[in-house]
Amino acid sequence: MAKVYNFSAGPAVLPHEVLAEAQSEMLDWHGSGMCVMEMSHRGKEFMEIIHDAEHDLRELMGIPSNYKVLFLQGGASLQFAMVPLNLLGDKAGFDLVDTGHWSRLAAKEGRRYGKVNVVASSEDRRYSYVPRQDVWKCDPNAAYLHYTSNETIGGLQFDFVPEVDVPLVCDMSSDLLSREIDVSKFGLIYAGAQKNIGPSGLTLVVVREDLLGRARADLPTMLNYQTHADADSMYNTPATYPIYIAGLVFKWIKEQGGVKAMAARNTEKAGLLYHAIDASDGFYTTHIEAPFRSQMNVVFRLKDEALEDTFLSEAKKNGLVQLKGHRAVGGMRASIYNAMPIEGVKQLVHFMLDFARQHG
Repeated sequence: MAKVYNFSAGPAVLPHEVLAEAQSEMLDWHGSGMCVMEMSHRGKEFMEIIHDAEHDLRELMGIPSNYKVLFLQGGASLQFAMVPLNLLGDKAGFDLVDTGHWSRLAAKEGRRYGKVNVVASSEDRRYSYVPRQDVWKCDPNAAYLHYTSNETIGGLQFDFVPEVDVPLVCDMSSDLLSREIDVSKFGLIYAGAQKNIGPSGLTLVVVREDLLGRARADLPTMLNYQTHADADSMYNTPATYPIYIAGLVFKWIKEQGGVKAMAARNTEKAGLLYHAIDASDGFYTTHIEAPFRSQMNVVFRLKDEALEDTFLSEAKKNGLVQLKGHRAVGGMRASIYNAMPIEGVKQLVHFMLDFARQHG
């Protein structure tokens, strides 16, 4: 089997240990004689799996008891609609910080249901920074404030948690479980699973209980958070296998030392890559300002863009795959989520230095 380091932005690399365990349990989960994909979602076997997954996630994140954990589907993109449909209540709209592609999409979808007040934007400098909070123009009557903690496409990450007087809503799809957070500062957190959590098909929502029950009356049953909270995420058939894999990932993170250990490792990995970029005498560049450089998605360009296809081809020959940047921005993108081993980053840095020597 070919050995590669997968830098895909998502679906992304999973821990080898998790995949090996899933392989060993594929035909027979814990003596049940069944694969998890075959189980009834209401049988005692799967109920054990989903309960363990929630318990471990609560422990990893320090989720207070007055928050519900929901295992949903539809990705973060569905949450762009579900959040306003559930949280606007009698308010006219919500606040939003515009820092790139995904926050713009959240704003676009939100405008279907209410007024979106963009409190600040970094579009003026090509989304290279996060606007200081003291310049935000917040609406005191907003239902909540929404922000995207890490822009997966642009490589921009918040280095602070906003302090606001309304419920704080955050799309943490690409940096959940990568660093410690105080959940009690948030009204609602959501994340697509396919970065640091597990395979695609699962969406996590962590919501404070007092925010439930605000949904508009004509909201479809399946789009109401209250529906899923009341049924412990079992109103309909959940994404059983992705939940199982997510549960294995949660246990793996605990075995690695928890989120604090993940954060230290991620800081080290990102530091190696950004140092290689900054020390390349302009051969590699990133336009993201230093305090806001993502530790999950390192986005960079080659000084000579004509070399980018050669870079990608040579990288693949060296077992470094999925480095092409998103079509919206081009260039390169190395996604170094929790499961990316430091050895993979070191191999990429070695290749980058060698490529620069050959073509610089």
